[in-house]
Formats: sequence, C-alpha cells, structure tokens
Amino acid sequence: MKLARIAALAAVSLAATQAFAADLKVGVISSLSGPVSALGIPYEKGIRAALAQQPTIAGYKVELIVLDDASDPTTAGRNARKLVTEDKVDVLIGTSGVPGALPYLALAERGYKGQIYGTHGLINADFVRVGGKSIEGLQVPSGPVLVAEQLDAANPIRKVSMDFRAAYQKAHGAAPVDAFSSYTYDAYLLLANAAARAKGEPGTPAYRSSLRDAINSTKELVGTHGIYNFKPDNRYGSDERAVVIVRMEKGQWKLVP
Repeated sequence: MKLARIAALAAVSLAATQAFAADLKVGVISSLSGPVSALGIPYEKGIRAALAQQPTIAGYKVELIVLDDASDPTTAGRNARKLVTEDKVDVLIGTSGVPGALPYLALAERGYKGQIYGTHGLINADFVRVGGKSIEGLQVPSGPVLVAEQLDAANPIRKVSMDFRAAYQKAHGAAPVDAFSSYTYDAYLLLANAAARAKGEPGTPAYRSSLRDAINSTKELVGTHGIYNFKPDNRYGSDERAVVIVRMEKGQWKLVP
C-alpha cells in the first residue's frame, strides 16, 4: 500500500517571529475537481477529520492549507511551488490516481463468469456505484481500515481504524465509504508522532530538518493502513500487516479470510 507521500521541507530561510509561538504549517495538494476527484475529495476529507480530532501537535496549532490540482500534474507542480515558496509550509502532503469500472462492465457484457481482480485504487464509492453487479465477487488488496470491524479484536489496527471512522463521522456528518481518506489521516498521525520528537520551532530550517529526521526514524506507529516503520534508506514504511484481501459482496467489501 502506498501511503500518501509526506516530506518535511528544509529549504526555507524565513524564520518565525520569536515573540509568538509559530503555527505548524501543513500543505496538502489534492484533486478536488477533474477526473481524479473521486480520490482527491476523500483525501481532503481524511486530513480534515484528523485536524478536527487533533488541532494541535506538540503544542503547536496546525494551519492546514489545501490546494486543488484539478487532476492536472502541471497544476500540482505549481501548487507545490506555491506552498513551499509563498506559504512556507513545514510539511507537504500530495495524493493522486485511480483506475475505472469500465473494464469490468465490458467483461460482464461479454458474459465472463471467472474470478475478477483489481487494485486498491478501485475502492471508492463512485467505482462501486458505476460497477454495480458487474463487480460482484471482485477481489482486491486493501488497507485493513476498509474492513476494520471485521478484523480480529487483538489487531491494533482495528482500534485506530475505528477511531478514524469516529473522527470522520464527527467532522463530516457521515461515515467514510472509501479507503483513501484514511491515507491522509495516517499521514497526519505520522506527522503528530514525528513532531513530538522534533526539535526547534516551526517555520525554521532547523525544525524542518529535525522533523524530517524524526519521520525517517518512526518505529511501530499504528495507523489505519498498517504499522509504520521508516529508515533514512527505506521510506516505504509498511509491511505485510498493511495488506488484507477484500471481496465485493452485494455492494459491500468483505474480508477474505
């Protein structure tokens, strides 16, 4: 599973005013419009749920700046430059990508009855709506959060995932119906964990460097999509605990034992 990439930026030279505690600035680039918005909107909702649940990190108020890339890579790049050079964020989070339901509709129209498979990029409400009966029995890999209530009670990911669902429900007035909003929630958990170990003041190069090093030394952090461990030379972060197989049954994702 790919966690939405998170990078501490250490190249900004403008220091925060010393008379007041600096805010921790978090920039997010997501596709809130255009063809990839089926993923981009859940990403934004996920991190806003995390912010509502934990508005301060390590004693600093979090300032969240979200920019829409309109599903366009060029706009995403322009947004990244703005967040770094103009908004001077301490952390930058970016998201992208989704396959479609059309191949499965075509298979159904041709009478195919065999097992069908897909990727975790299919897990969103629009795909389920468009795919309908043509995706019955579809098996895909997913992060555990998708079937949190079906996990073993001893699995530590279950509790964090249920906490995420509660935070999302409180922030948005509805339960999450995708596996993507929890990616940015996990990114926020990673930030909070690292910020508690970082040294210095937000808004300074020293703080961002320390925050980056703290992210890269994260150990056994339980999230909704797995349990994260990072090293400077290995930033993938997750292992086999991050993967479950789910199957579509009558419009619902079910855990495959």
